Amino acid sequence: MNASHVIIRKCSNILVHLPDFVRHGSKPSREIKKHPDLEGKIRGRLRTYREAARYAPNQVFIGNMEPDTLRSLKRPWFEHLLDHDGAFGRTGPFGEIMPQEEFYALLKAATDESSFDLVWLERRFLAETVSPAIATHRLCNSDDLLRKLRHGKTMEEIRTKIDRDRSIPLYHQDLLVGCFQRHHDEDESLQALVLMENLMTKASAFLALRHLLDGADCEASEIDFILSCSEEAAGDRYQRGGGNLARAIGEMAGCRNAISCDVKSFCVGPHYGILHAAALVKAGLFRRVAVVAGGSLAKLGMKFQGHLEKDMPVLEDVIGGVAFLVTEDDGDSPVLRLDLLGKYPIGAGGSQQRIQESLILEPLKAHGLKLTDIDRYATELQNPEITLPIGQDDIPLKNYRLIAALAVQQKEIDKSRMNEFIEKRGLVGFAPTQGHIPAGIPYIAHGIREILEGKKKRIMIGATGSPFLTRMTNLSDGLSFVLEKNPKHAEG
Repeated sequence: MNASHVIIRKCSNILVHLPDFVRHGSKPSREIKKHPDLEGKIRGRLRTYREAARYAPNQVFIGNMEPDTLRSLKRPWFEHLLDHDGAFGRTGPFGEIMPQEEFYALLKAATDESSFDLVWLERRFLAETVSPAIATHRLCNSDDLLRKLRHGKTMEEIRTKIDRDRSIPLYHQDLLVGCFQRHHDEDESLQALVLMENLMTKASAFLALRHLLDGADCEASEIDFILSCSEEAAGDRYQRGGGNLARAIGEMAGCRNAISCDVKSFCVGPHYGILHAAALVKAGLFRRVAVVAGGSLAKLGMKFQGHLEKDMPVLEDVIGGVAFLVTEDDGDSPVLRLDLLGKYPIGAGGSQQRIQESLILEPLKAHGLKLTDIDRYATELQNPEITLPIGQDDIPLKNYRLIAALAVQQKEIDKSRMNEFIEKRGLVGFAPTQGHIPAGIPYIAHGIREILEGKKKRIMIGATGSPFLTRMTNLSDGLSFVLEKNPKHAEG
């Protein structure tokens, strides 16, 4: 081992297809209350699992396709689905696309029935659909998990719970199959919807962590530290976002020797998580640190109105999860250049150009590197098919134009070559709009693979965040880091 370098040894990217949860997303649930007929319209534009699995951006996310492939595929991608054969199934080299019935098993297993009993599922649905589905899952069919699926409820009990206790109804294929409980009559932080948001983050992060451990051939007990960097706020009325969901995720995954904490910074959370992990390893305090992030229920169906208006599917029907294993140098994996951090100081100013200069240009110039010395930039990678129908920009393309403009300003390229720069060093967006999930990090697994295959030498992963959403400040935030070919790998 070479302690002088820190690496990301393995990554996982997972998606969970949750069409019947779209109605519980923040935007759909608010609009349905005002216009009840919207619920039926949403149901009519939901995708089947097969359609979601054949959707090209989703296959890029789990690693079955290279991101650049999207440039040559006919658009709109939702109308030109991939052939559903062995190459485009539910699993990929980075993870999987889990169907809803299996996620119900994880959701139920993620809560302690003896203490909380948050998830009630109808007895027959649990026994005939959920349990058999998850029993065939290689990574999620432990005896401990399956034991938690034995206690179903009658439909009468479920309906009574919904009517009397304001429990949230749960559906599968538009049929009532269960309900989700609140855990306090007065505490807003322990109401059913908040608890469900947190539990879905936990369950999806668990799935990402299981794929990470499997891909790294690492036992759960070998993990020393877990950092969760999702966008949930787990707490109660005295500590509304107090957190340590990382501990709950680690418990579910069997990481019995790990300690843990949460890292928060909106979209930049995963970048700070990886930075903290690298610092812990670099300091010699821990050898194997897992950074995990689950998905966001609140952002399901966020832009559904634009999709309905354009007579297209509601594409925000999946939540994402990612996980990274940060360790000492193995002599092969790309190294984290901790001396090449792009930092966005509090006093840096708020213009987009100033943000890009702080995160991208200044760290490179400080080490004698040019913008063209980075083979690939990964910024916010929101799928443009989700954002464009509501009148928003193609967010990745907008960012790459700013970076290309910096290259022109620095006289590294001529203005006429901006599009060439963007196509060569940029990416087409392929991630769901889950806040922290599309913020450059879904590309890391692809980037590591490309570096190991000799296609790339140096990549930069960056993101900006939105601390102003707390109403405490008008500031933005940001961080970038560089992954580079391992010098020992080059020698080999």
